[in-house]
Amino acid sequence: MTFRRLLLVLLLVTGFWYFITHFEVRHLADSDGHSSPLTITEAHAAPEYSNAELNNISVYKRVVPSVVNITAGTVTLDFFMGIVPQQDQGSGFILDKQGHILTNYHVVANARTIEVQTHDKHRYTAQVIGKDRLHDLALLQINAPNLVPSVLASSRDLQVGQQVYAIGNPFGLSGTMTVGIISAIRSVKGAEGGAPIENAIQTDAAINPGNSGGPLLNSQGEVIGINSMIAQNGAEQNAGIGFAIPIDTAKAVLSDFQKYGHSRRPSLGVVTLPIGPDLAEQMGLPAQYGVLIEKTLPGGAAEHGGLHGGRRRRPHRRHRWPGDHQLPGHLRNHEWPSTRRRRHRHLLPRPPQNVSPRHVRRSPRSICVSHTASGPHPTAKPAQESCVDR
Repeated sequence: MTFRRLLLVLLLVTGFWYFITHFEVRHLADSDGHSSPLTITEAHAAPEYSNAELNNISVYKRVVPSVVNITAGTVTLDFFMGIVPQQDQGSGFILDKQGHILTNYHVVANARTIEVQTHDKHRYTAQVIGKDRLHDLALLQINAPNLVPSVLASSRDLQVGQQVYAIGNPFGLSGTMTVGIISAIRSVKGAEGGAPIENAIQTDAAINPGNSGGPLLNSQGEVIGINSMIAQNGAEQNAGIGFAIPIDTAKAVLSDFQKYGHSRRPSLGVVTLPIGPDLAEQMGLPAQYGVLIEKTLPGGAAEHGGLHGGRRRRPHRRHRWPGDHQLPGHLRNHEWPSTRRRRHRHLLPRPPQNVSPRHVRRSPRSICVSHTASGPHPTAKPAQESCVDR
């Protein structure tokens, strides 16, 4: 009985093996029993690139040697207040053969060590030459041979729809290029603690963490902006909306770094209140639009020029209204959307200056202020006079 059972099991296993092997062969065979060969269609010549593709390739080959990967070594505290080292990554681009590199301030803000990796995979320790937190820019320098400088264009005449390229190191993937267009040119709120970015370049070219500080390029491979921010909806990755700092803004900051070692800020030294028709009517002012001086800052140019704020309080928002002490000339009857935005509008790309009022002259029909322009290191310029009709 046992022998019969073993024989039966052996027959079943053999039959199952025969069925499986012959079933596969039958499916791989044609109706006549012959196997069908696998055929692959190959191109007979090298691919031809379109003009757009050829330009993309040309821009990449020309610019990528100028783009660097920046690693900033920082420290943080864990739950037990222990020091934990960490590394942040960003991008930058070479400005000259002396090793100057431009990047974002937030890439190297809290760095204890900064390492730059060039396109040829060599690593160098970088020194910080200048920082501008408000404009989110930083200037580094390395000592390296055979550097390839970037070519800087102007951001003055950019047009929406213009093709642009972003090259950088997103998520540490060095030498990555993305393509897009200029989606808009608008003023946007800067990074945390920074000033608003006037004429920021909005683009749909993919910008991700690690692209910060890298160049935004035109179709000739010239730098028109510095990739700085992305619009994110709860996720730190590209959402099709990125922003770059205009290169003309960076040029003005670099000029200050070279001349003064820091970025200058023009200031009249006043706290002002934007005036519209409703507020002007409540205060009984003679103009519908303009700005009123609430107070002057101690030691500021306005105080030295004899201007001062109001001495009487009005019930509206607890502002002091200053009688006829209005900012002179072209500021009157001009609509000012916000004090914060106005404070930064004319800083760049023109060289920063302070406007120092020298003399206030009043007549029954007008108020005139004589003023000169100067900076932190005053350089006298011809006095100018602005007048306002009463």
